Amino acid sequence: MQPTTVKFTKNDLAKYPFLKEAAEYVKTLDLKIEDIASPEFTQILERAEERIEEAILYAIITRKTRNEEIEILSFPTAIMLAAATQIPFIKRRYALAEAKQAYNNMKNEPPEKILAIANNFRWKITTKIDADAPYQFKLHFTDYLRNTTNLREKKWKLVNRLLKNGNVYLTLNETARLLSEEIRKHMEKRLEIKDLPEFPKKIAEIVEKIKSLTLEKVSRAEIEGISKTQKKDAFPPCIKALYDAASKGRHISHIGRFTLTSFLVNIGMPTENIIELFRNSSDFNERLTRYQVEHIAGERGSRTRYKPPKCDTLKTHGLCIETDETCRKVNHPLTYYKMK
Repeated sequence: MQPTTVKFTKNDLAKYPFLKEAAEYVKTLDLKIEDIASPEFTQILERAEERIEEAILYAIITRKTRNEEIEILSFPTAIMLAAATQIPFIKRRYALAEAKQAYNNMKNEPPEKILAIANNFRWKITTKIDADAPYQFKLHFTDYLRNTTNLREKKWKLVNRLLKNGNVYLTLNETARLLSEEIRKHMEKRLEIKDLPEFPKKIAEIVEKIKSLTLEKVSRAEIEGISKTQKKDAFPPCIKALYDAASKGRHISHIGRFTLTSFLVNIGMPTENIIELFRNSSDFNERLTRYQVEHIAGERGSRTRYKPPKCDTLKTHGLCIETDETCRKVNHPLTYYKMK
């Protein structure tokens, strides 16, 4: 990696609180949960709550860098609050909102600052050193592929990129966009706190307030990972049964998992939401599940998007249950869905 001499200022840490330098700064303060609940930290707690509310309502978080200390400290506090809700939608939404705002900031930064941020994630990246305008950066293809998995525009496909000696050429804006994907994934990982502590009453009340806001302002379908263009009540009986089983962490056969995944992929559910659906399973393996879902979605391997089996195949495997009037008119789960 090309060395960088950029030293992050306190203002930088307020804009990019996910940086390891920001975490190190917070660590030096040796704060405890009880401290955050005390009166002298009221502004930090209020700002943390505001960050999550902005994420839920607007999917982006404004930067209030006038008071750098509050902005820096409210970030790990917001992570604690979002994780404490134990609602996957809130955690995903908060990670996405922080990443989107980081992108808005990064695309206006000089190349040296972008390199310094990329260095936080150990990217193999350099500033462009030859004459292939208009590109400012060269990124190793492994880092490139890892962060374009969820980007559907054709311009992100590797075959459409300038690739030399294992490096993909990028503009500053494109590099900032890929960094925002890295940040989103980094945030989601930080939010997966399995052993939550017992929170002081003041913090517990804020957590409940955030959950209530979500249920009030966000549709149940979106919270469950189905967008407004997807209708759960239009699922055929077989898919509805598989979806409910996955939601409750019950065992599903291999053909059942394939059927459910391929159906959800074809009606437009994002791969991240499908992966989240299987998280309740006792044998859940994120790496394996991600690979399987992305393969079925055509984001890996042959890039072929698979369709669910026909009704006759589902009958053979004992997955066709509780048929209704519409079932008798169709021979495929997707046809049922379209008719409904």
